[in-house]
Amino acid sequence: MESRETGRMGERYAVRLLEEKGYRVLERNFHSRYGEVDLIISDGQYICFVEVKTRRQGSMVGGFTAVTMSKQRKIIATALLYLQQNPSDLQPRFDVLSILVGKPGEVLAHDYLTGAFDCEAYYR
Repeated sequence: MESRETGRMGERYAVRLLEEKGYRVLERNFHSRYGEVDLIISDGQYICFVEVKTRRQGSMVGGFTAVTMSKQRKIIATALLYLQQNPSDLQPRFDVLSILVGKPGEVLAHDYLTGAFDCEAYYR
């Protein structure tokens, strides 16, 4: 499975999973000049900016590890722009959803880390 296709499959899986957990999807693939946020979701208390990392079984780098400081800065800058365009009273949070896949279309495992990082990365 091509990596772009793997990523799209992972994002579709992420949407289903998060909706089942009671989250409402506000945006998918929100782009700015700084970067992209895969999913923007809400549970009524938090507005969550979610990075979805889908990895094939046997990958050298896991999903959480792939969210580098540089990637965090881009997500934060994009989230700030989103909040300027879409003001919210909800508390912002940055989450990472790591998905492990095997054969095409086969999800082996997932792990959802809430509050994976904070805005401190933006200032480093």
